[in-house]
Amino acid sequence: MNIDSIQNGIVIDHIRAGCGMQLYDLLKLGELDVSVAIIKNVTSHKMGKKDIIKIDADIPVDLDVIGFVDPDATINVIRNGVLVEKKTLALPEKLTNVLKCKNPRCITSCEQELPHVFKLADRAQRLYRCIYCETKA
Repeated sequence: MNIDSIQNGIVIDHIRAGCGMQLYDLLKLGELDVSVAIIKNVTSHKMGKKDIIKIDADIPVDLDVIGFVDPDATINVIRNGVLVEKKTLALPEKLTNVLKCKNPRCITSCEQELPHVFKLADRAQRLYRCIYCETKA
């Protein structure tokens, strides 16, 4: 398979195999009017298998969303065909409007304009809780 290199854009690399589509959906990449390539189950020396997303535009991406889905992923910024920046991620301390609270009694169910905010409760288990009602994400 041959996927062209990009001249100006972003490559999200080292995504855990099978998580590429989740990132595509959460980042709303389907709404963009640019070329986006999702490469699934690529052979990797470090990881065995990985996913890669190439975005052929220099757009802002939500690093918290990427860190939530896979904190081991890397972000490569490409300009004029050259790697100019490589970003590493970590689990974000807070997620806003990434997840929705499932508790029907949570205030976010009644107050539609309230943001859905989750705080990292347990880093080892990657557990997030709603800041309003403490429901697990």
